Amino acid sequence: MNRMSNKLLTGVFALIFSTALLGQNGVIEGNIKDAVTNEAILFATVQIEGTTTGAISDLDGNYRIENLAPGLYNIIVTSVGYKPQQAFELQVTNVKPVVVNFSLEEDVQVLDAVVIQAGPNDKTAESPVSLRTIGVSEIKRNPGANRDISVVIQSLPGVASTPSFRNDILIRGGAPNENRFYLDGIEIPNINHFATQGSSGGPVGLINVDFIQQVEFYSGAFPANRGNALSSVFEFEQRDGRTDRWGSTFTVSASELTLTAEGPTGER
Repeated sequence: MNRMSNKLLTGVFALIFSTALLGQNGVIEGNIKDAVTNEAILFATVQIEGTTTGAISDLDGNYRIENLAPGLYNIIVTSVGYKPQQAFELQVTNVKPVVVNFSLEEDVQVLDAVVIQAGPNDKTAESPVSLRTIGVSEIKRNPGANRDISVVIQSLPGVASTPSFRNDILIRGGAPNENRFYLDGIEIPNINHFATQGSSGGPVGLINVDFIQQVEFYSGAFPANRGNALSSVFEFEQRDGRTDRWGSTFTVSASELTLTAEGPTGER
């Protein structure tokens, strides 16, 4: 009887230990390169924000952070001679590694002459209040949005919607056709299915959220190369696919049925 009890306790402890190990096998990996020369940046520091967990890039610029519990993480990349860069709300799971690549810009500092001049008033630095960056995790977790980017945008300040089933976006009283959309720097006419003439809205979103890294939304003070916009500018940045092995994501919802596959096309 005692021998059976010992075997039972051993099995329970083994099950608990294996479950704990499975809960800590999330991975964040990617590559770090120079934004101008595309050369690998070695010995760059990749650290999870608010912790001491991180990694150092190797001679090929690759990094890998292992044994992460499932959840949302922010990471920051630093290297001598380059500007720091961050990635926000990375959804880590036990299913597949999160691939995040970085292109760092050189941090050139030129020391000018120091001029001390008294002034009656102090002027605070201006902040880009018209820019809002939306992470893909925020889109997926938004209640009632059903992974539709247009619905998420309608919940932001200064944005209104039509009282119908359409995803028309009205920015500060502007018309639905006054918005401009860019996918990786290329202008696209619409981000919704079944759009009507003179409008940019539709009943169902066109862009698959699984392909998107983040969305930058300008409700005013547009960039100089986006001067054709009247109400707003949307910059959609696609993420990089997996390079370690093939994987797939299957999504079923009330208005969406998607099967996304990604993986390397040749030898690494």
